[in-house]
Amino acid sequence: MPSTIPKTPDPATTPPKATACTNVADSDLRERLVQSLSPGACINRGLEAVEAMYASSNGDPKQVPWAHTRANPALVAWLNARAPGLIRCGARVAVVGCGLGADAVELAERGYEVCAFDACESAIRHAKATNARHAAIFRVADLRDVPSVMRHRFDLVVEIHTLQALPPEHRSTLAAGIASLVSPHGRLLAITRGRPDDEPLVSTPGPPYAFTPAELIGVLGAHALVPEGRLDDFMDDNDPPVRRLRGVFVRDAAR
Repeated sequence: MPSTIPKTPDPATTPPKATACTNVADSDLRERLVQSLSPGACINRGLEAVEAMYASSNGDPKQVPWAHTRANPALVAWLNARAPGLIRCGARVAVVGCGLGADAVELAERGYEVCAFDACESAIRHAKATNARHAAIFRVADLRDVPSVMRHRFDLVVEIHTLQALPPEHRSTLAAGIASLVSPHGRLLAITRGRPDDEPLVSTPGPPYAFTPAELIGVLGAHALVPEGRLDDFMDDNDPPVRRLRGVFVRDAAR
């Protein structure tokens, strides 16, 4: 069962609230994005719409509806409180769907060897330009066809909001790509939007497409990743608050 974190976590381990950027100038582009990421839509069309959003943003996070100016608070809190006992300094870390790069830069500045990737070329171009000191950590790659040089390589794989971003029928394909990155003794940190067990997935408008705890465990378990301990299940500090799930997964020793 998931462990529940209180609405107001310990300030010693909780970073400042990330600044969400939802001032998207082109409403037509945003509507195209939502339509192309609806259930049953072609995944390539969805990625094309995401690429168009990044391309039109000129690197301004305020023009990308899911972008933030700071690293994800649930990631930062985990890095402060739990990572030191699990992940050595200098460990190889992959950041899945890195977008404009805030999470990747946070990890790099903590001393990890980071490889941050996204399927959208414009996202990577802007990430490199915005974070010139860390430009070398960013590359274009697609979870549906993970380069062989990246497979089974990373001590920690960080997946934040990628699984929830595309229609649910693509979850297994994305999870397979994520699992392929994890080294034999590595870990996956997954953070996603949560929803109640009794709320049907089809009733959830998306994107994003929220997970129940059982769904998150199930989709990763199908690719031999199992929870290391209990999932964190908590309300974040957004206004209004949003339910989040956060879990660490390792390879299933029985498979």
